[in-house]
Amino acid sequence: MTKMSEFAHTIMEQKYSHTKVDGTKETWEEIATRTVTHVLGAIGYGPTHSSVQRLIELVNSRRFMPGGRYLYASGRPLHQTQNCLLLRAEDSREGWADLMHKNTMALMTGAGVGTVYSDIRAEGSPISRTGGLSTGPIALMQMVNEAGRGIMQGGSRRSALWAGLHWNHSDIFKFIRLKDWSSDVKAMKEKDYNFPATMDGTNISVILDTQFFKAYEDKNHPLHAMANSVYRETVRQMLSTAEPGFSVDAFENEGENLRNACTEVSSYDDSDICNLGSINMAEVNTVEEMKEVVELGTLFLLAGTLYSDLPYEKVGDIRKKNRRLGLGLMGLHEWLLKRGKSYAPDSELATFLSEYTKSTEIAKLYSAGLNISAPVKTRAIAPTGTIGILAETTTGIEPIFCAAFKRRYLKGSVVNYQYVIDPTAKRLIDSGAVDADKIEDAYVLAENVERRVEFQAWMQQFVDHSISSTINLPHWGSELNNESKVQEFGTMLMRHLPKMRGVTVYPDSARGGQPLTPVKYSTAIKHVGEVYVEQQDVCEITKGGSCGV
Repeated sequence: MTKMSEFAHTIMEQKYSHTKVDGTKETWEEIATRTVTHVLGAIGYGPTHSSVQRLIELVNSRRFMPGGRYLYASGRPLHQTQNCLLLRAEDSREGWADLMHKNTMALMTGAGVGTVYSDIRAEGSPISRTGGLSTGPIALMQMVNEAGRGIMQGGSRRSALWAGLHWNHSDIFKFIRLKDWSSDVKAMKEKDYNFPATMDGTNISVILDTQFFKAYEDKNHPLHAMANSVYRETVRQMLSTAEPGFSVDAFENEGENLRNACTEVSSYDDSDICNLGSINMAEVNTVEEMKEVVELGTLFLLAGTLYSDLPYEKVGDIRKKNRRLGLGLMGLHEWLLKRGKSYAPDSELATFLSEYTKSTEIAKLYSAGLNISAPVKTRAIAPTGTIGILAETTTGIEPIFCAAFKRRYLKGSVVNYQYVIDPTAKRLIDSGAVDADKIEDAYVLAENVERRVEFQAWMQQFVDHSISSTINLPHWGSELNNESKVQEFGTMLMRHLPKMRGVTVYPDSARGGQPLTPVKYSTAIKHVGEVYVEQQDVCEITKGGSCGV
């Protein structure tokens, strides 16, 4: 792979490079060596073992990318290298206190948290032992959100949270409208990214189970009207405000509704935990290469279940029982673009993905050899934000966002931004393969949103956990996204939803302070590598207003 770009190198040093004894920062090759040797050392593989050496090569070439927790925490005295915690809120005083304790322990050690609140009684329900009335699940969600606001692991890692509530909970309509911020709040978010707003640190989803789909279709079902009302109202909120999304835990996945913060890993069990790493498909050119990286990536994550420290004791018991792996994919759109293919289901890609599904059997074989429990599931596609930047390819199953954008990030307590040229787009543009203004990206696909939905539904058949992917939409009130499109979108989505494990959308500019904002390629190319403190309009430095976006 080519030399790491200046932007990727900056992110590497900010997020993952340890400071060495001589005061210098680790190189990418040193990060790869540190990460792999520590993790595989947990299963007795020394530095000279062939699998260790080959995995170091795969990470150094960015063909296999361990999750960000691995890159950050491997080799530290506290090495919690697994990602997000999956929790279920209990409807009791002790349960509420326990949930706050678990969140604090998890967030302070770098794990995001996803929580299902469906067992909490509705707001206004009587409390028999102490008297009074319940404040309901939304109050508890907001408590967790505010805890996350104050907890910042390592001084720079923002807390990542998710909240889910079942479609038939009594407070579901309040939940659906929970993040319908006022125009004043949105304006303050635009001025100050850190301005507090309701549930602004938490992604939210309506949980759909098997009963929902039965009730939705069957006009004689006693909950038919409610199912249709919940669906219609959620779809409208998705198109207008971005949230909530849908979490689908139905049919063969019935009851497996606990999710991590980005929702790609699911579980039945409270205190389960994520364990993530991704294959960079953009650098996998043959089926034989795919076989190798699937096998070694699976081995790495399996070793991680023995290496990683834990936020509290119960997590270890659940991990031993389930040993969930999250072997993911990234660079899928670049893989397609390199071959002149559209963002759509593809038979050649399916051949590669059939090798990906063999992670289940590979994990069983390695587990037997190590005399440990075999993972119940092995594949989950994460959003791969910063490690996608390091790998310099398209993230997860996402299409190219846009050829050029500004990216906000937190440095200490100050929001900075940089102009960024999408590395995949730049390679294609520099090679003359495509014109900068004609790249099929998330904004182009937003004009034909079913292509995004259809591709995610097709990909799900190869993934036994879930897929985290945000489908971009035009802004609410535009020609392609407005009140008249709600029913049409809902009908389209329902054609694919039973095949999916979830869906999230993002209408352009739906949230103040969004971290990525498209700009003209011609503007960004002039300022690559420059860093600015977020305090004014993105293009004030060029006196170009909003850059024509």
